[in-house]
Amino acid sequence: MSVMSTTTARRTYTAKLTDGPLEGKTMRAAFLESGDPQPRISIPANDRGKRFVYSRSGAISEFDESDGAPSVVDYRYFGADFS
Repeated sequence: MSVMSTTTARRTYTAKLTDGPLEGKTMRAAFLESGDPQPRISIPANDRGKRFVYSRSGAISEFDESDGAPSVVDYRYFGADFS
């Protein structure tokens, strides 16, 4: 998953992984062009193509006080992708 666009910088938020193999980890994620958090994030697990897929849980842990946008969004483990 690309955190920053190569043409323009996009706003980011913290994705909090609440369960699965990466439980308790956090990472930066870019908002969609619409301004919404990503519905799913895919995280490389090894150099052979395995990726962990996390799906947005709907919970937003924190909001940015300056504009009300989410600053921390919870994600639940969806499964592994071996493609």
